[in-house]
Amino acid sequence: MRTKYLRLTLALAAALGAATPWATAQTTPAPAADAKPPIADFFRQSQMSRPILSPDGKFIATVVRGKDENGVLAIIELDNPRNVKVVAGFGDAGIGTYAWVTDDRLIYTAGATDKGNERQLQGGGLWSVKRDGSDTRPLIHAKFGQQGETGSRTAQRILDPDWAYAGLIADGSNDVLVINAKGNMRGELENVRLARLNVENGIRRFIDEGAPPNAVGWQVDVTGKPWGLIVSRDDRIATYVKDADDKWVVLQEGTQSEPPVSPAISDGKDLRLISARISSDEASLYKMDPVTRKIEKQPLISAKGYDINPTPIVDRDTRQILGVDYDTDAPGTVWFNAKLKDWQAKIDKQLPGRVNMLQCGACLTTSRVLVTSFSDTNPGEFYLYDGAADKLQGLGASRPWIKPAQMGQRDMVRIKARDGMEFPVVVTMPRGKATGPRPAVVLVHGGPWVKGTSWAWSPDAQFLASRGYVVIEPEFRGSEGYGYKLFRAGWKQWGLAMQDDVSDSLKWAVSKGWVDPQRVCIAGASYGGYATLMGMIKDPDQYKCGISWVGVTDIDLLFDIHWSDSSDSSKKYGMKALVGDQKADAEQFRKTSPVKRAAELKQPLLLAYGASDDRVPLKHGTDFRGAVESAGNKNVEWVVYSDEGHGWRKLSNNEDFWARVEKLLAKTIGTAPSAATPAPAPATGQ
Repeated sequence: MRTKYLRLTLALAAALGAATPWATAQTTPAPAADAKPPIADFFRQSQMSRPILSPDGKFIATVVRGKDENGVLAIIELDNPRNVKVVAGFGDAGIGTYAWVTDDRLIYTAGATDKGNERQLQGGGLWSVKRDGSDTRPLIHAKFGQQGETGSRTAQRILDPDWAYAGLIADGSNDVLVINAKGNMRGELENVRLARLNVENGIRRFIDEGAPPNAVGWQVDVTGKPWGLIVSRDDRIATYVKDADDKWVVLQEGTQSEPPVSPAISDGKDLRLISARISSDEASLYKMDPVTRKIEKQPLISAKGYDINPTPIVDRDTRQILGVDYDTDAPGTVWFNAKLKDWQAKIDKQLPGRVNMLQCGACLTTSRVLVTSFSDTNPGEFYLYDGAADKLQGLGASRPWIKPAQMGQRDMVRIKARDGMEFPVVVTMPRGKATGPRPAVVLVHGGPWVKGTSWAWSPDAQFLASRGYVVIEPEFRGSEGYGYKLFRAGWKQWGLAMQDDVSDSLKWAVSKGWVDPQRVCIAGASYGGYATLMGMIKDPDQYKCGISWVGVTDIDLLFDIHWSDSSDSSKKYGMKALVGDQKADAEQFRKTSPVKRAAELKQPLLLAYGASDDRVPLKHGTDFRGAVESAGNKNVEWVVYSDEGHGWRKLSNNEDFWARVEKLLAKTIGTAPSAATPAPAPATGQ
């Protein structure tokens, strides 16, 4: 293990010692304009990811990977980039979350690897380590029943896996926030306790005294003191905040399907910001009076057409809130501080056409910030910006093998559905000038109650675009992040208006002259897999083929199957409101469950599942496969990845799957596969 780390450290140090760390990759001969990058280039893990600046601004912590490596946590000295120190790694696990607690100490958790959950983790665990790699301390076990070298968990103060890291406090102490989640025998979350944990000595101190029962979500101010919480019991949800006497009081009540306002940001003094929908359809930030608890009618921060998902930027020394990071079609920042606002403008000028996110520790006194820069064609590059000199220094790249000149341009637009409902669509256009309408893939996101995509580099969409296909990604009704109206319009609309939005996005792209309507396939995972099957059944003339992976095929199974990871409460209350009632909507479920209408699906289909999927168990796939093949469709390609769950983690499985995708698309609507595409392995029968 240590030898492997040494090789990786030396290789990384050599790269970081260059003026531009990714220059080596760029000095190789440029590929031909029509060359297709190999599949592996799109689905390999990042070489360098998630760099985090130390509070004193002198070091960065980042996960680095060699080829086929799980990744290790490395510390890089910014004034001497060749000084690289690997401080943590597992071998049979990846690095999960990590953060600086002080200038000298970090915490980190464990995560799954490309091979899956090799360690059989029951939690992420938690460890702390000094910046020089010494004094590694276990704080939370990743598996039940573990003991330290003394044989006593109590003596070592190591918490069990039902504890988890919850966030930084950054108040100058050695403490972080941890939570303890308790559930019932049915797997439903019943209560979450909140505590401070000292990462030097493992001492835990609860800070949730006086909280009402059934607290499931906490909000702390910039000093680490809790000021807001969410209480949930069955279908009822309530938001509590602290009053002037430091007592918990109800701010607003709601249900799982009609939730109350949420506590968002507090400076620990007079500023309290609430996420709510008061003056508009979108979730925005509103000021709340800490004494009267009255919420202002006009938002402090809002974005038309988008829900604000805020994260405060806090100065390490003064605890002053200097700005707020948010997310619309892409991340951005609202700066309250004049210096940082000016630096942002200067950085954006030097790195135009990109999203440039800034990090700083002692923000008010520092002379430099860490910049993460990315775009729709660039997966990410990292820079150090010197504010006094107004200069950027390159530190590294996420995926230096990706050539932006080969990537497709992505744009988000808003279109109107057949009933007038407006919704966003992201379109990825292949490189090169089109001589006419192109073949296309409608790529449907999973969830479905999530924000499906954004203006950023996407491996799935860019792979398809590199093969010459226009990629259409609709944010159909039911998607979150674009206002309550669009989300609410998707309730009980599986296979109905949600499906119509998918079709309408294709018709819109055809009307623009971008897409040949006779050369279109549909694809997606999870809910997207469901929409793929329903699209081929409901609108058979639109699609020449379909690719469904880990897809839902039977709506009733979402409620019935006992080994799914959906809780009983979500099925009883959330699912009933969002999807429908098994009894009252039985006929609708029959009409909108692909397995019940499998005989109507005649087109070529690629159907893929993970054998260990708890979200959409394999039974969804085997039942549908049996039904569609029994009805006479001989063009069904079936594959089960025995070592995967709800999606593909292993690079070899991604290469195999996307080679199958490329072959099917080439056969039905496109051109021959690239010479760089490996032949897929024989299909796995089950």
